[in-house]
Amino acid sequence: MDTMWLVLIALALGLIVGGGFVALITLALRRGERAATVVNPVVPDGVDQVLEALDSAGIVVDPSNNVLKASPGAFALGLVRDRVLDNQEFIDLALEVRRTGEAVTSDLELALGRFGEATRHLRVRAAPLGSRFILLLAEDHTEARRLDEVRRDFIANISHELKTPIGAIGLLSEALDTAADDPERVKRFASRLATESQRLTRMTAEIIDLSRLQAADALHQPELVRLDRVIAAAVDQNRVPAEATGVGLSLKGGKNLEVYGDEAMLVVAVHNLISNAIHYSPTGAHVGVGVRAVDDVVEIAVTDQGVGIAEEDRDRVFERFYRVDQARSRHTGGTGLGLSIVKHTVQNHGGEVKVWSQLGRGSTFTIRLPRATTPPEDLSTGTARSTP
Repeated sequence: MDTMWLVLIALALGLIVGGGFVALITLALRRGERAATVVNPVVPDGVDQVLEALDSAGIVVDPSNNVLKASPGAFALGLVRDRVLDNQEFIDLALEVRRTGEAVTSDLELALGRFGEATRHLRVRAAPLGSRFILLLAEDHTEARRLDEVRRDFIANISHELKTPIGAIGLLSEALDTAADDPERVKRFASRLATESQRLTRMTAEIIDLSRLQAADALHQPELVRLDRVIAAAVDQNRVPAEATGVGLSLKGGKNLEVYGDEAMLVVAVHNLISNAIHYSPTGAHVGVGVRAVDDVVEIAVTDQGVGIAEEDRDRVFERFYRVDQARSRHTGGTGLGLSIVKHTVQNHGGEVKVWSQLGRGSTFTIRLPRATTPPEDLSTGTARSTP
């Protein structure tokens, strides 16, 4: 065989063998890159910044449900633990997205704590992120659910509470018609009709007050308020009912103490506490109103010598329409809204209201408000607003 042909054959074989080696090396490199991508997956650009900016929970998971990225809200809700998605319902949503390739939305209840006594209501949306990842977004709707339940309960309570005076007025009107020839019965029914009418008027006014207090701008322009004027007005409003029931009233302290707020709202709050104290005190008892300053806090305490409040009722006395003693409250014309108005008024003024009580010895309700030291700042301009 010619030497030239041998050389050409050798070159051809060399090219074939070399090309094979190059192909094998290239294939190995590509497999290595794919393996590295699986081990160290790359999340699309910008996802990190978006998750960090989220107030809600955001999670990015890989095909094995390993958490690649998560927002602080996801850790706060306990959805991520040791970089693993720690909730089966979230895992099921991710699996559904992988199966269908489409985004899904679901409402879930998430147990809080190891005993699961409290729950959070989450609106969760899962969607594909690229070709391999799943993005899970969860918004906490717990507070919205709670407010919706409060609204429904409030409407139901109002409907129930208004039935009593409205029904009584209707029955008494019929009774007056049938007793037209009996002056004594007419006088008795008319007196009861006036009582129920006053109760209905008072309840309507308190419902309006409570609705106004729960508005977002209930206290948008606070003014400098002298507490001695607030206490004096509240005490004066209760002198007649106190004398009618034989309950003594006394006032101590309160000079030169000021807060920022709404004077009329504060008068109503203190009036409600004093009125409650009178209604639940026996004849000959004493109701005291004390005011003092403790550092930068002003305390208004209303103390009675009444029946007291049981321990299981103390946390509920500020609920709307809640009455410790249903029979006595209805007898005295109580609406069950007075303490709820007190609580919302105090909260709108940046304070708190506490109760101490002992059965048979009486109760003390204490309003704690920030003491006025410097003019409040206008939130829109950041400048101090002058006060009269």
